[in-house]
Amino acid sequence: MLRYLTAGESHGPALVAVIEGLPAGLPLTAAYINKQLARRQGGYGRGARMKIEADAVRFLSGVRGGLTLGSPVTLLIENKDWANWSQVMSPEQGAQIDEQVVTRPRPGHADLAGVLKYGHRDIRNVLERSSARETAARVAAGTVARQLLAELGMEITGHVLQIGGVAAAVDELSLAELTERAAASRLLCADHRAGQEMIAAIDQAKKDGNSLGGVFEIRVGGAPSGLGSHVHWDRKLDARLAAALMSIQAVKGVEVGLGFAAAARAGSQVQDEIFYENGRGFYRRTNRAGGIEGGMSNGEEIVLRAAMKPIPTLYRPLHSVDLISKKPFAAAVERSDVCAVPAACVVGEAVTAWELACACMEKFGGDSMDELRRHMDSYLAALRQV
Repeated sequence: MLRYLTAGESHGPALVAVIEGLPAGLPLTAAYINKQLARRQGGYGRGARMKIEADAVRFLSGVRGGLTLGSPVTLLIENKDWANWSQVMSPEQGAQIDEQVVTRPRPGHADLAGVLKYGHRDIRNVLERSSARETAARVAAGTVARQLLAELGMEITGHVLQIGGVAAAVDELSLAELTERAAASRLLCADHRAGQEMIAAIDQAKKDGNSLGGVFEIRVGGAPSGLGSHVHWDRKLDARLAAALMSIQAVKGVEVGLGFAAAARAGSQVQDEIFYENGRGFYRRTNRAGGIEGGMSNGEEIVLRAAMKPIPTLYRPLHSVDLISKKPFAAAVERSDVCAVPAACVVGEAVTAWELACACMEKFGGDSMDELRRHMDSYLAALRQV
């Protein structure tokens, strides 16, 4: 069983991820993970925090000589901003933690529900963990899973489809073209014209003290047929991927394939007809299902989309009520981004990689990469004989 746990606060000493269940012999380097961490910090419209941090991972266990050992892998990402918060966030009794007490919950955040749930009097006890800073640890863990998938012949790419009211036109682009064009864009947008309009929209939102959300898409190539299950509701691949994407801060909707557009079409315009060719096996000429049917991958490209709401921290604060005095106030303002859709896209790639890696380990199993590859190769060979 593959699983991981993250820990750490936004302004604490560090973020940590502990991964259990990785097979031995997986090639893994800090440089490979750091590349994805840098992508998460990029994107036009990010806030001042990204200028402070330069995320880099350090292995504390589970890796030796560039290969996993089969034991738990511990990843550490230090928070450089901790130096400015060591008193406020100190775990020691008697520390000056009351210097920056937050009592004004921000609309759209976990602030109010969190303090009511846990009985806190200081909203900082909630916002430090609910912050999207936590996703750095998830990107680190997901990048480990991404490496496992790459070793099994799977490729993941993400790109931004929409920011605010500006949408990209990329329907005719292949996975390779999307990857190349998105990498060349500050917004991970594969449509250059739309990307320029998105930048203008972000600039205007910043001027207005506002924020913008959008839509990003994740595509996966090379996934074999049969990942997931039609038998158990909690093992359906689309359900697990949707849950993973919904767990990203500010994501409010997820689509697989046609998604909501399928509801407006006739059935003949939604299903993907099945064909067979010697040497190729079963295949579809369309991919409206997004590579998943009946809770299982069907061998076609997996296509997922997630809608991210505008970041709720605004520099023109909305109305709120003080937690202690109950008097109306303008909500507290924490340092924030104008638009973080590109960053969310990178996180989306990571959580998608994780769920697919879990599905692969459940389907094929193995204590080492060699054993895992043998099991997968045997399965794929059997499929070619059908």
